[in-house]
Amino acid sequence: MSQSNENTAGAAPLAGLTVLDLTHVLAGPYASMTLSDLGARVIKVERPGLGDDTRAFPPFKDGESAYFATINHGKESIALNLKDTSDRSVFEQLLSKSDILLENYRPGVMDRLGYGWDQLHAQHPHLIYGAVSGFGHTGPEALRPAYDMVVQARGGVMSITGERDREPVRVGASIGDIAAGMFLTQGVLAALIAREKTGLGQKIDIAMLDSQLALLEHAIAITSVTGDAPRPSGARHPSIAPFETFHAKDGLFVIAAGNDALFAQLCVTLNLPLAQDPRFSTNPERCKNARLLKRLIEAVTIDKPAEHWIELLTQAGIPTGPIQTVDQVMQDPQILARNMVVDVLDQSGSPAYVAAGNPIKMSALPDPSTRAPAPKLDEHRDHILRWLEKSS
Repeated sequence: MSQSNENTAGAAPLAGLTVLDLTHVLAGPYASMTLSDLGARVIKVERPGLGDDTRAFPPFKDGESAYFATINHGKESIALNLKDTSDRSVFEQLLSKSDILLENYRPGVMDRLGYGWDQLHAQHPHLIYGAVSGFGHTGPEALRPAYDMVVQARGGVMSITGERDREPVRVGASIGDIAAGMFLTQGVLAALIAREKTGLGQKIDIAMLDSQLALLEHAIAITSVTGDAPRPSGARHPSIAPFETFHAKDGLFVIAAGNDALFAQLCVTLNLPLAQDPRFSTNPERCKNARLLKRLIEAVTIDKPAEHWIELLTQAGIPTGPIQTVDQVMQDPQILARNMVVDVLDQSGSPAYVAAGNPIKMSALPDPSTRAPAPKLDEHRDHILRWLEKSS
């Protein structure tokens, strides 16, 4: 197991741990990015000549992919052909020095290469093996390929996304991949705690499809009780009201009055005599009459700009906010104060890309405003080989 981390200060919780990352595109690299942000050393194993698919994803800056850079910053790259004898020898040395292996091949690929869970657990019992795939390593469709769009559709998320009586739409962010990456990270962290107790690694099997189901908190509850699957409800929450967008004089903003006390305060603030009206006095009744309630609220809010209502409602303690575009989010004072917009440096040390910061804020975790460069393909081969030689 690795005892040093060349990328992150020792105060980081995962400093001293090494991740051998065979993943590509998004779900796996998102997980290894999070582990890197928490202090782990990530050695990215890529295909010779091609590397991670996202190296070819736009947008590009000076010939380099911003998509790749913002997910793979601070990692090291070595290109290995796991069917080549000499490269397999290097890989096996890396296995002996690593704490965690991540892969997102189709089930069976690693077994055919001789690096499946059973083989690796026998040879490296301390190693934590994290696998993420479209449908998981078990079940009748484990071998089917999948991308984010496929699991959003099949997992039910698209069926409740968008406007009623319109065609289904995918969620704008790639939550099929990102949710799976988050669950993979959680599994790795849990396995690390278990290893402290037992000395043994575990296999973590994350399916993108499973991860979508895990996001359907209200949809599953509604379906199981009523027998009717929920349909898209636009911005409106199907179980809370008022909890959606509202028109102001200059556009839309959101109000989320999630309980009776907040609704009563909203009525006072907007001078609406609705809190004792039996149609609106409880949340279940408000949900039944959500369309009427929206019209009554908008009869007030339509007369002044959204900024006026956001300021007024915020002063009254009612959750509200603007609907911001991504460029506005990247200038939001609260976002900036939380160091959630960071610069990814280029090879010369100059800011080259902008990425989301680390949302996991910990009292002893460094939170710099810059991130180390994303690696060139095979950039760290010599450095890694010297490290293996010195530590053998």
